[in-house]
Amino acid sequence: MDIVDPDIDSSLADYKKLALSVINDIFSRGKLPIVVGGTGLYIWALVDNLDIPKAEPNKELRKKLERKKLPELAAMLAKIDPATAQKIDLQNPRRVIRSLEVFILSGESFFTRKAKPAPIFDALEIGIDLPREELYARIDARVDKQLEEGLLEETKKLEKKYGWHLPSMSGIGYKQMGFYLRGETTLNEATDILKRDTRRYAKRQMTWFRRDKKIKWLKKPDFKLAEVLVKKFLA
Repeated sequence: MDIVDPDIDSSLADYKKLALSVINDIFSRGKLPIVVGGTGLYIWALVDNLDIPKAEPNKELRKKLERKKLPELAAMLAKIDPATAQKIDLQNPRRVIRSLEVFILSGESFFTRKAKPAPIFDALEIGIDLPREELYARIDARVDKQLEEGLLEETKKLEKKYGWHLPSMSGIGYKQMGFYLRGETTLNEATDILKRDTRRYAKRQMTWFRRDKKIKWLKKPDFKLAEVLVKKFLA
């Protein structure tokens, strides 16, 4: 959070570089880094040392791709880079467009590189598998808290300074508040859409993480079991 301005393009490669610098700084102080997330691809880039193809963002290509509908983009990706199409969130237009951009510009896929670098770190991965009803209740409560703490006011300020055209303004939260600020929905409707979209995102996250056989799953926030796993790992 708060590492680049909303109008700065930031890629997975940028994230990995910044995250590694922070992780190494924590190690240098004799401490243990803990990564908490979120976005499976970003965690994978760190834990498995993903070799990210080098392809700078290309505005002209992005504009061309953005004129196409999401199902068409997903079909394009499945045709030219099926390995990536099977891995990424095909409901996320930014992920699909970036994957197409990387393949078109570099001729390489995130997921079919011949030389796979060894992981940089030993890592213990722990996942919390909450009952869906509890997870969704937490998500709804989190959205209510975001609104109480100024999500709508923050979105107003960002829109005034940057406008709606930036990818950062289509992120979950800002996008739904935009519906209300542009007069497309009521605030209650925008809030309900935000809760729904966050629940859908969480469902896609779980689909991603369940493919990772290294994750040790806790059936609830069982801190005692987590402590046992951590002590065993550190030993």
